[in-house]
Amino acid sequence: MKKIFLASSFFIVAFTIKAQNVMDFENYDPPSTLVVNEHRVTKAKFPFIDIHNHQSGLGTKNLSALIADMNKLNMAVMINLSGSNGTVLKQAVDNTRANAPKRFIVFANINFSGIGENGWEDKAVRQLEEDVKNGANGLKIFKSLGFSVKDNAGKRVTVDDVRLDAIWKKCGDLKIPVLIHTADPKSFWDPLDEKNERWLELKTHAGRKRSDTDPAPFEVLIQEQHNIFKKHPNTTFIAAHFGWFPNDLARLGKLLDERPNVVVEFGAVIAELGRQPKAAKAFFTKYQDRILFGKDSWVPEEYATYFRVLETEDEYFPYHKKYHAFWKMYGMGLPDEILKKVYYKNALRIVPNIDGTLFPK
Repeated sequence: MKKIFLASSFFIVAFTIKAQNVMDFENYDPPSTLVVNEHRVTKAKFPFIDIHNHQSGLGTKNLSALIADMNKLNMAVMINLSGSNGTVLKQAVDNTRANAPKRFIVFANINFSGIGENGWEDKAVRQLEEDVKNGANGLKIFKSLGFSVKDNAGKRVTVDDVRLDAIWKKCGDLKIPVLIHTADPKSFWDPLDEKNERWLELKTHAGRKRSDTDPAPFEVLIQEQHNIFKKHPNTTFIAAHFGWFPNDLARLGKLLDERPNVVVEFGAVIAELGRQPKAAKAFFTKYQDRILFGKDSWVPEEYATYFRVLETEDEYFPYHKKYHAFWKMYGMGLPDEILKKVYYKNALRIVPNIDGTLFPK
């Protein structure tokens, strides 16, 4: 009996250990056995302007470590989209000008609190004018407009709300661009099932799931954005994240053909471009004057993925976040003249007051 008991105990322990080591999809990530050329690019071929970055507390931050990291990447200019407004914005501009001249550009943000109150529009426009006088060189609109911004009556403020028209017009008058993020990837609105390509991301980041009532259908939000593009042809709009059409370049191309006042940047969507290198290269070739370099989050080691997709012809390499893109990518191998436009020439044309002496001709 003792031998039988010991054998049974061993079986239970072994079974338990085996059960604990069950491999699930999230953990299954074997290295590829494919033997191909690899070009790990940790520094951009040309000095570049990151049109889409976020640095909080820039008004009081010691910039030496940040500049050192920028230099390692060959980032000549960082555009901080989280500039706020008023005193906070002025402090950020003053700090960067004093301690890192030429290396930073600051965009202002609108305070939507109180929209709907008498005089709100005039107040918002005056604040924007003041921010530009204090050194802002653009306006950044976060996705909260269309998602969570409500007026003084508690109603969702649409992206194309007429009460915002004076702001878009003023940006055109001031010759500053509007970098605008509206909506999120279309898959965030799709059912959370085996057919949803973003299932893993939504499973691990449940707060990103959307629906037609939270806050509105994807197509409604996108149309609201496109309405202001059309209504304000004298204002330059930078559609963040390829306008959420990086997986439908034909549709994005149609938008650019119809709206000459719109340009795009590819922050957080390089994985979409890297899985369709032929189509993406054709798009970059056709619209080479309309594309800006953007990254979004400040994680220096992640820039290597962007450089590799843009500069090399490498095959079958991973994105840096599996939950965001579980597929492999390929490099576009863009020629130097297109790289220069994407890295800095287009931004120099669109964003005022960037020092052109930091870049080759």
